Amino acid sequence: MLSTTSPRTPSFRLVADGTPLPEAAYTRSGRVGGKPYQGAVDVARLSRAFAEDGATVVLQSLHRSWAPLARFCRDLELILTHPAQANAYLTPAGATALAPHHDTHDVFVLQVYGHKHWRVSEPVVESPLPRHRSRQQAAAAQPLLFEADLAPGDCLYLPRGFVHAATAQQGASLHVTIGVHAVTAFDVLAAVVEQAAEHPAFRLPLPVGFARDPDALAGAVEACLAEAHRWLPSVDQAPVAEVLRRRFWSQRPPLLEGQLIQLVDLDRLDDRTVVTRRPGSVCEPATSRPAGPGDDTRGDPAALHLLLGDRELVLPAAVEPALRRLLDGGPLPVSALADLLDASSRLVLVRRLLREGLVEVVGGA
Repeated sequence: MLSTTSPRTPSFRLVADGTPLPEAAYTRSGRVGGKPYQGAVDVARLSRAFAEDGATVVLQSLHRSWAPLARFCRDLELILTHPAQANAYLTPAGATALAPHHDTHDVFVLQVYGHKHWRVSEPVVESPLPRHRSRQQAAAAQPLLFEADLAPGDCLYLPRGFVHAATAQQGASLHVTIGVHAVTAFDVLAAVVEQAAEHPAFRLPLPVGFARDPDALAGAVEACLAEAHRWLPSVDQAPVAEVLRRRFWSQRPPLLEGQLIQLVDLDRLDDRTVVTRRPGSVCEPATSRPAGPGDDTRGDPAALHLLLGDRELVLPAAVEPALRRLLDGGPLPVSALADLLDASSRLVLVRRLLREGLVEVVGGA
């Protein structure tokens, strides 16, 4: 990946003994199509930093750029319904990449190559949120809980907040971290606060001069909290829940490996074509949605609204049985929909699902 795909920062970085190396030490600039670029990997200088300076190579957000980890993270996301990401750390023998620290997401450490020694200490902050940044001095002072040596095939689970640091052993080490960004009760409260913007009492200004009058400010805060106490029992939980649900599903973009080939052969589709659901695809019903200007389909009982990860698909409600048969089962020829749709309609539906990346062709009947 480093030597043949020419990655650019911030998709990779170098760290040694807890300190990030300056990008200029291992990247280069150039031009493509007459336009300048910066931050491309300089493989020769990166290799020297790894071999001679003990620098760890960090490959970031591999779930966005390497298909196997993209599929792995998506499978986790579909089970957990919490976002997942993947980074990789290639560390030379005897080196330490990062100083003791905590993460604000849960981590699964997957040891891939070589061995690595881990030290895990008690949290500084229980179940930290992204705002609770790790502070090196406080993290290093935490009492040690345990030490462990990971070998290829081992997995270490680190709940968010637990302080940790790792050192490669006699040889080089490569591990992948799967980060799970938990959706928390704080996210629920944040969504409720968004609903509060529709309550007129919470849009009133604070008293003039409040910043110089502590008593007036205290009274305004007390009044606001009292109004919140009265308002909260009236909050409808359904819109709040739908905001959180849509937020998760709308941030799962489709995994479209091979999609151009699928589109090239689209006109050859017929009843003998066998299709199956694309692995990792997202298709969730939109349980509710407020009507917007100029949108006559929202709330239409004859329309089927589906969340596809980065967009919403609207289909006639009549195709739902055929859609479910395609998405919930294994590979099927298009003709398997004959009892639900006529010949023209089933071809139109399957072509649309192919374009949207929900199904893919796997062979002929």
